[in-house]
Amino acid sequence: MAESLSLLDELSWRGLLYQHTDGIADWLRDPRGIYAGFDPTAASLHVGSMVPIMGLVHAQRAGHRPVALVGGGTGLIGDPGGKTTERALMTLEQVEENARGIRAQLEHFLDFSGASAARMRNNADWLLKLGALDLMRDVGKHFTVNYMLAKDSVQSRLDAGISYTEFSYMLLQAYDFLELKRGDEVSVQLGGSDQWGNMTAGMELIRRSGAGEAHVLTMPLMMKADGTKFGKSEGGAVWLDPQLTSPYRFYQFWVNADDRDVGRLLRYFSLLPRAEIEALERDVAEHPEKREAQRALARDVTARLHGVDAARVAAEVSGLLFGGADARSLSGDAVEALSREITTAEAPLPAASADVLDLLVSTSLAASRGAAKRLVEQGGVYVNGARITMAARTIDEGSLLAGGHALLRKGARDYALVRFVSR
Repeated sequence: MAESLSLLDELSWRGLLYQHTDGIADWLRDPRGIYAGFDPTAASLHVGSMVPIMGLVHAQRAGHRPVALVGGGTGLIGDPGGKTTERALMTLEQVEENARGIRAQLEHFLDFSGASAARMRNNADWLLKLGALDLMRDVGKHFTVNYMLAKDSVQSRLDAGISYTEFSYMLLQAYDFLELKRGDEVSVQLGGSDQWGNMTAGMELIRRSGAGEAHVLTMPLMMKADGTKFGKSEGGAVWLDPQLTSPYRFYQFWVNADDRDVGRLLRYFSLLPRAEIEALERDVAEHPEKREAQRALARDVTARLHGVDAARVAAEVSGLLFGGADARSLSGDAVEALSREITTAEAPLPAASADVLDLLVSTSLAASRGAAKRLVEQGGVYVNGARITMAARTIDEGSLLAGGHALLRKGARDYALVRFVSR
């Protein structure tokens, strides 16, 4: 659905507009095809990839036609931009497998139906058919070596050395733009600010080939307030694939956003209304301890990628582990999700009751029964949220959580789950 703001105004308000070509505002008064490219050199996109994804989302909401281009062909070479060394070359099979996974992820964000239906394209469809002579004759003749040497992505690699393979990458990306202009009426490319040189090369090729008018716009590269790169957690990259980053850990990444970052992240990655975002920003300034903005951000982004149910379950697990929620209120889905995030051990379903001391040892919360006894005596052990004592330290079947589980906690944050099974 089109928003009241133009695409440029919307991107500008959200802080997603970095640079654009002259005349693009007038060009975007009519519906246009707008594309962004995605590199298939990994099995999954990560949260940093969501910046151009959200650019396409806002383009579609403003009535334009988004095209997501998976670089199945250029992925065989690799973009030198932002790299200090040559990339390892991948096989065609690896790139094709990665491209299939990325396509599935993009479909969570873009609407592939209606008047502004999104399209998926893979540049392997034309680049694998493009011969060396065709490239030199139809593309290379339009660019001088001086023009190519002046690009930042090349300049940054001259001292260390850059192969002809990566040097020629911008010609392939330029050809992508021309191919999409001819085949899909795409006339605007969006991408990261580090891609400006390659993107304007494509615009230049379109002009010199007599294919009409084209424009580019770039979006800022994300850095956190503490100066570290956005998209990393203690466990490494935060992936969009739930097999690589679970919905709970994805949710928790956003919940853990720094107060200094959360307003910007809401604008970048959520689709909440402007008034709601501004209210949440005020709430951060006035009541940062509530972390309402972080939770709103996590719910919105997680639900879009993984679905409403997965976001609800992730919020339940997060509320238990970090918000003091009552374990007995956990849904069966939340208990199952929890079992994938913390230490989980199985124990035989007791005839009468199970001794917590034995369970502490079996889950490695205590090194021995003696150590477990001392923990209980010191008041540092909880079962399903309730502190236990030596006099009342057993668990019976009637006190179990959904699915026959018991949640053990040592101290404030050290958890383990026991799943009781029939033997």
